[in-house]
Amino acid sequence: MKRFVLMLGILLMSFTLFSNLGISAVNLSSQEIKDILHMREEEKLARDVYTTLYNLYKIPTFYNISKSEQTHMNAVKTLINYYNLKDPITDDSVGKFSDPKFTELYNNLIERGKKSVIEALKVGILIEELDIKDLQEAINRTNKADIIRVYTNLLKGSQNHREAFIKVLQRYGESYTPTYTN
Repeated sequence: MKRFVLMLGILLMSFTLFSNLGISAVNLSSQEIKDILHMREEEKLARDVYTTLYNLYKIPTFYNISKSEQTHMNAVKTLINYYNLKDPITDDSVGKFSDPKFTELYNNLIERGKKSVIEALKVGILIEELDIKDLQEAINRTNKADIIRVYTNLLKGSQNHREAFIKVLQRYGESYTPTYTN
């Protein structure tokens, strides 16, 4: 009996010790949680739109950046797992989102992108600009080093993606003035 009580005590102490090392959503503000979940679906939106536009126009930039957006999705998924959040992506099919606003946005962006190659490239730039804006705002709303690191890496990627789309647009003789970012 003494041995059982001793083992139970050790087990309870171990559980208490190790549970304090674990991270949970309790360690995040409601805004930080909202931002992480939003960024997960926003990265999926970018991936899905670029995949669809690549299938339509076969421009390699759409293909390459869609693959990068998958990497961005994976990075945000790491935060979701680390903080024990519920992943908003329950159906990873193209154009399927938990938040109806993303479904509507996807449909609107695809309709716009179907008008022409030029419009498709402008859609890509628009998505990256909105992503940049949202990431900058999310960075300013957290003090968690790991979240800032992930968002900063995503921000650099989005800035590079925006520039890549602008370069392709310029090859078509068009210019672009940023709407939401510098």
